[in-house]
Amino acid sequence: MEQTLWGHLPLLVRSNSKESVEYILQALWRTRKTGLDAADRHVICDILQLQNHADLDPLLVCLRTLIRRCVYENINKDEIQKLFPTEVLPELQRLLTLLLQKFQRDWREEVLKDQVMLPRLKAMTWNMADQEYVADPVALINLKLQNDGQSQSGEMEVKFRLAKDTLDTMLSSMYCIRDQLSNMGETSNTQLPQETNTV
Repeated sequence: MEQTLWGHLPLLVRSNSKESVEYILQALWRTRKTGLDAADRHVICDILQLQNHADLDPLLVCLRTLIRRCVYENINKDEIQKLFPTEVLPELQRLLTLLLQKFQRDWREEVLKDQVMLPRLKAMTWNMADQEYVADPVALINLKLQNDGQSQSGEMEVKFRLAKDTLDTMLSSMYCIRDQLSNMGETSNTQLPQETNTV
Protein backbone atom coordinates (compact mmCIF):
# COMPACT_ATOMS: atom_id res chain seq x y z
CA MET A 1 0.00 0.00 0.00
CA GLU A 2 1.35 3.44 -0.83
CA GLN A 3 2.88 5.42 1.98
CA THR A 4 0.54 8.39 1.33
CA LEU A 5 -2.56 6.30 2.09
CA TRP A 6 -1.38 5.49 5.61
CA GLY A 7 -1.26 9.20 6.38
CA HIS A 8 -5.07 9.34 6.33
CA LEU A 9 -5.63 6.76 9.09
CA PRO A 10 -5.21 9.33 11.92
CA LEU A 11 -8.62 10.72 10.89
CA LEU A 12 -10.07 7.73 12.75
CA VAL A 13 -8.82 9.22 16.03
CA ARG A 14 -11.54 11.87 15.63
CA SER A 15 -14.22 9.24 16.18
CA ASN A 16 -15.35 9.18 19.77
CA SER A 17 -15.48 5.42 20.28
CA LYS A 18 -14.42 1.99 19.15
CA GLU A 19 -18.04 1.38 18.10
CA SER A 20 -17.83 4.31 15.67
CA VAL A 21 -14.80 2.82 13.93
CA GLU A 22 -16.56 -0.55 13.97
CA TYR A 23 -19.57 1.07 12.24
CA ILE A 24 -17.30 2.54 9.55
CA LEU A 25 -15.66 -0.83 8.83
CA GLN A 26 -19.03 -2.60 8.75
CA ALA A 27 -20.48 0.05 6.42
CA LEU A 28 -17.51 -0.34 4.06
CA TRP A 29 -17.95 -4.12 4.05
CA ARG A 30 -21.71 -3.92 3.55
CA THR A 31 -21.26 -1.58 0.57
CA ARG A 32 -18.23 -3.33 -0.95
CA LYS A 33 -20.07 -4.01 -4.22
CA THR A 34 -22.00 -0.75 -4.53
CA GLY A 35 -19.96 1.88 -2.73
CA LEU A 36 -21.19 4.12 0.06
CA ASP A 37 -24.37 6.04 -0.61
CA ALA A 38 -24.79 9.69 0.34
CA ALA A 39 -26.43 8.84 3.68
CA ASP A 40 -23.57 6.56 4.77
CA ARG A 41 -21.00 9.13 3.68
CA HIS A 42 -22.81 11.80 5.71
CA VAL A 43 -22.94 9.59 8.83
CA ILE A 44 -19.23 8.77 8.55
CA CYS A 45 -18.33 12.44 8.05
CA ASP A 46 -20.31 13.25 11.19
CA ILE A 47 -18.56 10.46 13.14
CA LEU A 48 -15.16 11.80 12.07
CA GLN A 49 -16.20 15.47 12.41
CA LEU A 50 -15.24 16.21 8.80
CA GLN A 51 -16.56 19.34 7.10
CA ASN A 52 -15.41 18.36 3.61
CA HIS A 53 -16.57 15.04 2.12
CA ALA A 54 -13.50 15.01 -0.15
CA ASP A 55 -11.30 14.46 2.92
CA LEU A 56 -13.11 11.18 3.49
CA ASP A 57 -12.20 9.43 0.22
CA PRO A 58 -8.48 8.74 0.87
CA LEU A 59 -9.34 7.27 4.29
CA LEU A 60 -12.01 5.04 2.74
CA VAL A 61 -9.57 3.82 0.09
CA CYS A 62 -7.06 2.92 2.80
CA LEU A 63 -9.67 1.10 4.91
CA ARG A 64 -11.11 -0.78 1.94
CA THR A 65 -7.59 -1.88 0.99
CA LEU A 66 -7.00 -3.16 4.53
CA ILE A 67 -10.33 -5.01 4.53
CA ARG A 68 -9.59 -6.60 1.14
CA ARG A 69 -6.18 -7.77 2.26
CA CYS A 70 -7.57 -9.28 5.47
CA VAL A 71 -10.39 -11.08 3.69
CA TYR A 72 -9.03 -12.09 0.28
CA GLU A 73 -5.35 -12.65 0.96
CA ASN A 74 -4.07 -15.54 3.02
CA ILE A 75 -3.49 -13.47 6.16
CA ASN A 76 -4.24 -15.12 9.48
CA LYS A 77 -5.44 -13.22 12.53
CA ASP A 78 -1.97 -12.93 14.03
CA GLU A 79 -0.51 -11.34 10.89
CA ILE A 80 -2.99 -8.45 10.59
CA GLN A 81 -0.91 -6.10 12.74
CA LYS A 82 2.07 -6.68 10.43
CA LEU A 83 0.13 -4.93 7.63
CA PHE A 84 0.74 -1.56 9.24
CA PRO A 85 4.01 0.34 8.82
CA THR A 86 5.64 1.76 11.93
CA GLU A 87 4.44 5.32 11.19
CA VAL A 88 0.82 4.33 11.94
CA LEU A 89 0.01 5.25 15.53
CA PRO A 90 0.23 2.21 17.82
CA GLU A 91 -3.25 2.81 19.28
CA LEU A 92 -4.72 2.87 15.76
CA GLN A 93 -2.85 -0.30 14.88
CA ARG A 94 -4.27 -2.03 17.96
CA LEU A 95 -7.82 -0.81 17.36
CA LEU A 96 -7.91 -1.72 13.66
CA THR A 97 -6.20 -5.06 14.29
CA LEU A 98 -8.75 -5.91 16.98
CA LEU A 99 -11.71 -4.99 14.75
CA LEU A 100 -10.35 -6.67 11.63
CA GLN A 101 -9.69 -9.83 13.64
CA LYS A 102 -13.25 -9.64 14.97
CA PHE A 103 -14.84 -9.52 11.51
CA GLN A 104 -12.36 -11.48 9.37
CA ARG A 105 -13.96 -14.89 9.80
CA ASP A 106 -17.54 -13.68 9.14
CA TRP A 107 -16.45 -11.66 6.11
CA ARG A 108 -14.59 -14.64 4.65
CA GLU A 109 -17.67 -16.82 5.14
CA GLU A 110 -19.78 -14.21 3.31
CA VAL A 111 -17.33 -14.22 0.41
CA LEU A 112 -17.55 -18.01 0.18
CA LYS A 113 -21.35 -17.84 0.17
CA ASP A 114 -21.24 -15.30 -2.65
CA GLN A 115 -19.14 -17.54 -4.87
CA VAL A 116 -20.94 -19.22 -7.73
CA MET A 117 -21.55 -22.93 -7.28
CA LEU A 118 -21.64 -24.88 -10.54
CA PRO A 119 -23.94 -27.87 -10.78
CA ARG A 120 -22.43 -31.35 -10.70
CA LEU A 121 -23.28 -34.34 -12.85
CA LYS A 122 -25.60 -36.69 -11.01
CA ALA A 123 -26.57 -39.13 -13.77
CA MET A 124 -26.30 -39.62 -17.51
CA THR A 125 -28.43 -41.75 -19.79
CA TRP A 126 -28.49 -42.10 -23.53
CA ASN A 127 -30.18 -43.93 -26.35
CA MET A 128 -30.08 -43.94 -30.12
CA ALA A 129 -32.58 -41.76 -31.95
CA ASP A 130 -35.22 -43.56 -33.97
CA GLN A 131 -33.88 -43.86 -37.52
CA GLU A 132 -37.33 -43.15 -38.97
CA TYR A 133 -37.17 -39.49 -37.87
CA VAL A 134 -33.51 -38.57 -38.51
CA ALA A 135 -31.37 -39.10 -41.62
CA ASP A 136 -28.01 -39.61 -39.88
CA PRO A 137 -27.59 -41.69 -36.72
CA VAL A 138 -27.55 -39.58 -33.55
CA ALA A 139 -27.40 -40.34 -29.87
CA LEU A 140 -29.84 -38.64 -27.51
CA ILE A 141 -28.08 -37.69 -24.27
CA ASN A 142 -29.88 -36.93 -21.02
CA LEU A 143 -27.85 -35.38 -18.19
CA LYS A 144 -29.19 -34.95 -14.66
CA LEU A 145 -27.40 -32.13 -12.86
CA GLN A 146 -27.49 -31.47 -9.14
CA ASN A 147 -27.20 -27.87 -8.04
CA ASP A 148 -25.91 -27.74 -4.46
CA GLY A 149 -25.80 -23.94 -4.31
CA GLN A 150 -27.61 -22.39 -1.38
CA SER A 151 -29.76 -20.04 -3.46
CA GLN A 152 -30.90 -22.53 -6.13
CA SER A 153 -30.59 -26.08 -4.88
CA GLY A 154 -32.25 -28.84 -6.83
CA GLU A 155 -32.02 -31.05 -9.86
CA MET A 156 -32.25 -30.12 -13.51
CA GLU A 157 -32.16 -32.06 -16.74
CA VAL A 158 -30.30 -31.22 -19.91
CA LYS A 159 -31.12 -33.10 -23.11
CA PHE A 160 -29.18 -32.89 -26.34
CA ARG A 161 -28.24 -34.96 -29.35
CA LEU A 162 -24.82 -35.91 -30.69
CA ALA A 163 -23.83 -37.01 -34.15
CA LYS A 164 -20.71 -39.13 -34.64
CA ASP A 165 -18.41 -36.24 -35.64
CA THR A 166 -19.47 -34.15 -32.62
CA LEU A 167 -19.15 -37.17 -30.36
CA ASP A 168 -15.59 -37.81 -31.59
CA THR A 169 -14.62 -34.20 -30.82
CA MET A 170 -16.25 -34.40 -27.41
CA LEU A 171 -14.53 -37.68 -26.54
CA SER A 172 -11.18 -36.26 -27.56
CA SER A 173 -11.76 -33.32 -25.19
CA MET A 174 -12.89 -35.65 -22.40
CA TYR A 175 -9.69 -37.71 -22.76
CA CYS A 176 -7.65 -34.49 -22.44
CA ILE A 177 -9.59 -33.58 -19.28
CA ARG A 178 -9.01 -37.08 -17.87
CA ASP A 179 -5.27 -36.81 -18.57
CA GLN A 180 -5.04 -33.38 -16.94
CA LEU A 181 -6.92 -34.59 -13.87
CA SER A 182 -4.59 -37.59 -13.64
CA ASN A 183 -1.54 -35.33 -13.94
CA MET A 184 -2.84 -33.05 -11.19
CA GLY A 185 -2.42 -35.83 -8.65
CA GLU A 186 1.15 -36.45 -9.75
CA THR A 187 2.23 -32.81 -9.92
CA SER A 188 0.04 -31.08 -7.34
CA ASN A 189 2.39 -28.10 -7.09
CA THR A 190 2.44 -27.41 -10.82
CA GLN A 191 -0.06 -24.89 -12.16
CA LEU A 192 -2.09 -26.15 -15.11
CA PRO A 193 -2.95 -23.64 -17.82
CA GLN A 194 -6.46 -22.25 -17.54
CA GLU A 195 -7.78 -23.10 -20.97
CA THR A 196 -11.29 -23.12 -22.29
CA ASN A 197 -11.79 -25.67 -25.01
CA THR A 198 -14.88 -25.44 -27.17
CA VAL A 199 -16.62 -28.38 -28.73
